[in-house]
This record gives sequence, C-alpha cells and structure tokens, in this order.
Amino acid sequence: MNQKIADRVNASIAVKQQLLADEKIISTVATCVDIIVTAFNNGNKVLFCGNGGSAADAQHLAAEFSGRFYIDRDALPAEALHCNTSYLTAVANDYSFDLIYARLIKGLGKKGDVLVGLSTSGNSANIVNAFETAKEKEMITIGFTGFTGGAMKEISDYLLNVPSTDTPRIQESHILLGHIICELVEERLFGQTTTAS
Repeated sequence: MNQKIADRVNASIAVKQQLLADEKIISTVATCVDIIVTAFNNGNKVLFCGNGGSAADAQHLAAEFSGRFYIDRDALPAEALHCNTSYLTAVANDYSFDLIYARLIKGLGKKGDVLVGLSTSGNSANIVNAFETAKEKEMITIGFTGFTGGAMKEISDYLLNVPSTDTPRIQESHILLGHIICELVEERLFGQTTTAS
C-alpha cells in the first residue's frame, strides 16, 4: 500500500517535470495570461466548461476569478457553465447532452469573451460543440487536454495539452496550470505581488 501511494505521487511529479521542461506549454500559459488580462480589461468575461472531474475543475477555476486567489480585490466576470442544473437537465433532455454548452454560448457569449474547456481526452462532444459555437461568436478558446489534444487540438486558439494519457495525472496538471494562470492574471490586473514564495 505505501509503495503504491509513493508510486502515484512520483507519477504526478513526473508529469509536472515534463510540463516544466516543455517550453511550448510554458509559453502558451504566459500567452493565456495575456489573453485573459486583455479580455477582462476590455469588459469581457471568461467562461469555463468541463465534464465530471473537469467540471469540478472548471468551477474551481471560475471561482478563483469571481472570488479571489491571493489578493483581496474586486470580483472578475467568470463563470462555469454547468452550474444551473435546471438548464442542464432541460437541454440535455429536450435537445442533447452534446449541446448543453453550445446553447449557453449562443445565449451568453460575445466577441472577445474567452471560453476555457477542460477535457482530458480532448474529444468531449459538448466541449467541441461549444468551441465551434464560440468561434462563430468570435470568442477566444483555450483548451486544457491530455497529450494528443484530441479533437480540441484543431479548434483551440490556445492548447495546453498535458503530456500524459492518464486521466488523474492530467487533471492534477490542469489545476496546477489553471492556478498559475489565475495567480498571474490577478497580479497583472491588481498590481500587487502575491504571498507565494
């Protein structure tokens, strides 16, 4: 048991070491910070979507913007798209689960908004459909995926494809990258240094 626990910790560390060595991903994270800062400065919003554990991560990251990360500051316009269960169940029942996010984007999205989609496979149909609708609305799309990028690779303006095919390890890295983006966006917008060492 103890060895298995240690093995999982080491597996998570190994993926993060690969991230650290991946200059393209590091550069893309920096670009995503710039994109989100610009969106907020222009009065736009950031929307998040995912399924299962990735929905939890989407909600978590949205809350870091609309609540706070390190700095006591004004709220930022960010929301996870799955939080209205009446909407979610009605559209899934009346139309299709594949359309739950695309339909919301049609109603809420506007040019210059940012849509962040989290899918470990990169092939979640409801997120792919949402990204396609976001393109029609002239929104900016940021995909968080696993190694291959899946279908999201071709339709993401910016892709953070974690170098792993193991779902838990991918999700652990998604929240790491998301936290870094939230911290740096907050710091850029509110001009304070964080308490992180």
